[in-house]
Amino acid sequence: MKKINILITGGCGFVGTNICVFLKKNFNSANIFSLDNCSKIYSKNNLQILNSNKIFNYKISLHDKYQLSKLKTKFDYVIDCAGNPAVESSRKKIEEVFDSNLVGTFNLLQKVKSDNSKIIFFSTSRVYPIEGSYEKFKQKSLYNELDTIEGPKTVYGFTKLASEMMIKEFSYAFDVKYIINRFGLITGPLQFGKIEQGLVSLWMWRHLNKKFLEFKGYNGNGIQVRDILNINDVSRLIMEQIQKFNNIYNLTFCVGGGKNNSVTLKQLTNKCKKITHFSAKIKKYKKTSIYDVPYFISSNKKIYKYYNWRPKLSVDTTLIQLFNWMKNNYISIKSFF
Repeated sequence: MKKINILITGGCGFVGTNICVFLKKNFNSANIFSLDNCSKIYSKNNLQILNSNKIFNYKISLHDKYQLSKLKTKFDYVIDCAGNPAVESSRKKIEEVFDSNLVGTFNLLQKVKSDNSKIIFFSTSRVYPIEGSYEKFKQKSLYNELDTIEGPKTVYGFTKLASEMMIKEFSYAFDVKYIINRFGLITGPLQFGKIEQGLVSLWMWRHLNKKFLEFKGYNGNGIQVRDILNINDVSRLIMEQIQKFNNIYNLTFCVGGGKNNSVTLKQLTNKCKKITHFSAKIKKYKKTSIYDVPYFISSNKKIYKYYNWRPKLSVDTTLIQLFNWMKNNYISIKSFF
């Protein structure tokens, strides 16, 4: 039986590398390829992981359509994890984020159309408007696929929503089949604790290095709420979506840790303290960024209905995994700062 070809874009990033390795180890009927321009400081480390697992990386930038057009290998599935995920950077580096996230998606869709590939797109909870988060916070209600997407959402969120819409246009015009996953906060091993990579890894890294923390906004009380999703649960879902793609496609899902895996910033701090045995000094600020939101928890009702999927790994388990990985790889991680 001929193996299918799967391409993971952003394959040398935190999410991409984990998915590449997971599929390589668990999906025997597939050839796994990565595509990443290796522009991040930690890309070399992740590229070594791919090489050790015999996963080839195409060193290509998605926003360079000429390089992409020279890629002759045809792929049955494309898992698009590429892009710039840093929310604050999207205000300061608009052109860079626009090229990485939106132009990159457009160029990739041309390749998908040409190969007749199926695409699974990593979107974000940031497609939902900032103001809507305040209402959700008051009501303690969960986000789902029917919630409004109208309103300011960060430049990053805009590029992801625009990419979603473009995928649907390609589906309508060229019969490109897709799945869109609006992921919330994802964390786990290979997330290096840099600000742009996510709150949880940053919090754990600062505890491990005995650094101070900052509670910004909402009177500095650390009441912001997020749900936390382990990267292994993400990888497990992606494999299932590939395996069931012929029957389940052209749908959008809101995916996260859910209510059971939600924590406040203060609770996250206490959990990190318990694991690291370090009590961090906390600086409190009443004001926060205009891009900050007080609340996000995914309902996961639709994703459960279609795949019988729900997160298996708890917040505590995820934090212990992250701590152990950071501790065991401390010297190499330190070099990225």
